[in-house]
Amino acid sequence: MSIAICNREGGRCAEMALVCLTDFEEYAKEHLSKATWDYYAAGADECCTRDDNLLAYKRIRLRPRILRDVSVSDTRTTVQGTEISFPVGIAPTAFHCLAWHEGEVATARATEAVNTCYITSTYSTCSVEEIVAAAPNGFRWFQLYVYRDRKLSEQIVARVEALGYKALVLTVDVPYTGKRRNDIRNQFKLPPHLKVKNLDGMFHVTEFTDSEQYGIPANTLDPSISWKDIYWLQSLTRLPIIIKGILTKEDAELAVEHGVQGIIVSNHGGRQLDGGPATIDVLSEIVETVQGRIEVYLDGGIRTGSDVLKALALGAKCVFIGRPAVWGLAYKGEEGVREVLQILNDEFRLSMALSGCRNVAEINRNLIQFAKL
Repeated sequence: MSIAICNREGGRCAEMALVCLTDFEEYAKEHLSKATWDYYAAGADECCTRDDNLLAYKRIRLRPRILRDVSVSDTRTTVQGTEISFPVGIAPTAFHCLAWHEGEVATARATEAVNTCYITSTYSTCSVEEIVAAAPNGFRWFQLYVYRDRKLSEQIVARVEALGYKALVLTVDVPYTGKRRNDIRNQFKLPPHLKVKNLDGMFHVTEFTDSEQYGIPANTLDPSISWKDIYWLQSLTRLPIIIKGILTKEDAELAVEHGVQGIIVSNHGGRQLDGGPATIDVLSEIVETVQGRIEVYLDGGIRTGSDVLKALALGAKCVFIGRPAVWGLAYKGEEGVREVLQILNDEFRLSMALSGCRNVAEINRNLIQFAKL
């Protein structure tokens, strides 16, 4: 886990270790093309929500307990009844082949190797079939969008259920795509050799079709999606349904009432509505509303093991990382993703021990002290 830094005077190369997630971020920024970096880094509009996802963790302080015999620690937990090695999974992120030639196949192998959950994006540059073939024993969920042509969504649901995906993650915060200024300035498009593999050939394209947006024809997402469509989705599948994109206690209550199995508290990495809250700031109200009836997860802004600890202390069952997985890919493909996950696991274990927690069950709200304004 190091990169070569050349000493111009002596001509020798020294190895500089990548020791935290921001090291991987810096590496990715240096080595990816500007358009690709801007696509991954983008937030909507002025990027206030994207940036606040990170800053919000720095406002939260921990209350460590001491003399607790932390000689043995256990980071394992379960999500939807399946055990994972630690409470960090990979969030659905698009176009992994932009960062590394093997793309999502490498991500799938890495998450299989460390035994955690990988949420595969609809907008993958490898197909769900290729991903399963590459990591047949991996624990995977599938992130779903709903299209104006509902048959497309129905076909994808049938495919992933047949392939052994363990849950559907319905993204609900994209009735329209947020305005990402640099993507517009760069006129971002997938390069010709890459495709949104899961949707390849599924759209009926004519000369009158609207322009492309993020690899598929524009205006194909269905903005009419509503709570009644949860029942439609439940009629298609026996898989658990997780709703991704909830930020209020009102919608959390509606999610429970509509019989879903989980919520991901998410603002889409700050890529949709700018000016919305940081996810960690609304986690507590959602957890208090749900009252343990379904599992609550979180994404957005996780960069250290202590961030993971804070999210679990505030009631998250598991957290998911998006951009850091892509940075790991850009560094060294499968190995880079494994290293990112291993660093988070090591930091989480250390933060637990220094806070007096021997296992995940001992992490609770008493660990948190909110910084005074």
